[in-house]
Amino acid sequence: MKVLVPVKRVLDYNVKPRVKADGTGVDLANVKMSMNPFDEIAVEEAIRLKDKGVTEIVAVSIGEAKCQETLRTALAMGADRAILVQTDDKVEPLGVAKLLKAIVEAEQPQLIILGKQAIDDDNNQTGQMLAGLLGVGQATFASKVELAADSVTVTREVDGGSETDKLSLPAIITTDLRLNEPRYASLPNIMKAKSKPLDQKTPADYGVDVAPRLTTLKVVEPPKRTAGVKVADTDELVAKLKAMGVAK
Repeated sequence: MKVLVPVKRVLDYNVKPRVKADGTGVDLANVKMSMNPFDEIAVEEAIRLKDKGVTEIVAVSIGEAKCQETLRTALAMGADRAILVQTDDKVEPLGVAKLLKAIVEAEQPQLIILGKQAIDDDNNQTGQMLAGLLGVGQATFASKVELAADSVTVTREVDGGSETDKLSLPAIITTDLRLNEPRYASLPNIMKAKSKPLDQKTPADYGVDVAPRLTTLKVVEPPKRTAGVKVADTDELVAKLKAMGVAK
């Protein structure tokens, strides 16, 4: 059984983003980049499923050449091989989904596991779009995964608690934070990852147009939080909330 795990290179979650002076986007110059945390969880889950019948894990990333570092991290964690679809253009979720669809058709994995969203744009769209393009079942926000020979049972988090779905393979799963705790890659595995196969492709190799459909007009810092005030009683609190338009 083959599992495909898309991973994304993003600004490290410990780094505070800075907006460019011209307001065209986030400044990524000379800052630490790392694998999207939700994708780390996806890689970890794929590795754990090796005890349940998974024989090969293929990591995929779409982006600039430096995404090789992210793929090497996935390989050091336990993925078997990797594919980099190299492009210097910013690829939107629909473009990513179309590229992944082409890769799925070429690789024929039985299971695709990816993070529910990337922490840089928080779109939470790619997994759902990919499921729609492929016409296969999906289970989002997974907190538990149980794999069988021809199906997968997923416990997922919903507003009212949890929901359990059983999907026929092939299927798509997007991971939530409580699914697992990703492992740290050991030094020997980091060294081994350097010799694992990493294929380089381009969007043109898959016949996919990744031209952006959206234009970013301006990026600004969020307003600074103002100091709170103390109120004497409930009546004053309600009056202030009414003045702010929060209460009626």
